[in-house]
Amino acid sequence: MITPDLPLPYERSASADASITAWALAARGGDSAAVDHFVRALHRDVIRYVAHLCADPQAVDDLAQDTFLRALGSLHRFEGRSSARTWLLAIARRAVADSIRCTAVRPRPADLPDWEPAAERAQPRGLPGFDDGVALLELLAGLPDERREAFVLTQLLGLPYAEAAALSNCPVGTVRSRVARARATLLALLAAAEEPDPVLAAA
Repeated sequence: MITPDLPLPYERSASADASITAWALAARGGDSAAVDHFVRALHRDVIRYVAHLCADPQAVDDLAQDTFLRALGSLHRFEGRSSARTWLLAIARRAVADSIRCTAVRPRPADLPDWEPAAERAQPRGLPGFDDGVALLELLAGLPDERREAFVLTQLLGLPYAEAAALSNCPVGTVRSRVARARATLLALLAAAEEPDPVLAAA
């Protein structure tokens, strides 16, 4: 049963972000164990973010891999001025934008096989009140792009509003407004989903 409650943001403590940033800085210095910790800590966030930015479920895993390849190749330029998570999500955003531009020039065939497993791998996991997040994904897909991104960054990935604003290149107030509107729309859609079907109710 779907309840009209939205999931809370994932717990993201300042100490967790500090640890991830420290791993990124250590990885920059050639620490292979730190590279592994860094990738493992942020892989889920990158998958979620890319899945909500990208319209092609088949491309999610490739874009996530591209994101980490770009990041690892750019670690020598990372100085820890922002959190490593915010830095990595900015790279993911550029990877998706580049992919969209490339696809616009050279469209990919729409009948590629095995799209269902890729789509299933892109589903969020562990969202309370939803079956593996599928319902939320469907509702989010109907939101305008800017509101969906703001909601995903702050409510699903747990990014502070200031970091989400910097990542989206807009004022903090704009992010707050987009999130508020996204939540209002999602709650309305959830409430509508809870209303009994009049045909079934009359039967």
